[in-house]
Amino acid sequence: MPETVIVDYGMANLRSVQKAFEQVGHSATISSDPKRVAEAAKVVLPGVGAFRDAIARLRETGLADSVRKHIDSGRPFLGICLGMQMLFARGFEDGLHTGMGLFAGDVVRFPDVVGLKVPHMGWNTLRLTKPTCPLFTGLPPDPAVYFVHSYFPVPVDRGLVAAEADYPDPFCSVVWKDNVFATQFHPEKSQRVGLTMLKNFAGM
Repeated sequence: MPETVIVDYGMANLRSVQKAFEQVGHSATISSDPKRVAEAAKVVLPGVGAFRDAIARLRETGLADSVRKHIDSGRPFLGICLGMQMLFARGFEDGLHTGMGLFAGDVVRFPDVVGLKVPHMGWNTLRLTKPTCPLFTGLPPDPAVYFVHSYFPVPVDRGLVAAEADYPDPFCSVVWKDNVFATQFHPEKSQRVGLTMLKNFAGM
């Protein structure tokens, strides 16, 4: 079977993502080898931590270029949480930092609202603004997913947004363009809904 590679740049719980793919009957390899990432059939870029440190690590290791080559080849790509945020032009966590620039837009912090904690942690219902997105095949109505984040992307092109959630205002939770899919939530922590999405991605 063509190889799915989970990008290892030292900033994510890679094994939990790998185990989630195994649960849906799909093997995925964890690798920090830029050549292997560039040539993989499918690539998953997970992420936990700070935007500044993560994008620096990706660039230092040559993995940012490899991810871009993979995406430009038209093969399926999935970004998870910070792995979604780094696709955008700019991140505002601990100052202003340049992202990969695949999409125009900023990654911003939730505003302070009385009664709402930041980081946003827990289950939220998705509103599927593009229900034809291939990740969403077979999902139940009003699917709930698990979030852990303080920042979220604001795409310049609203047409990229495939799903939103509310906290308290609507925010971008899934982007989709051609072969690029990315989720602000953690599908590997989102039980059956998340596993369905990973299975859909694995089957592309």
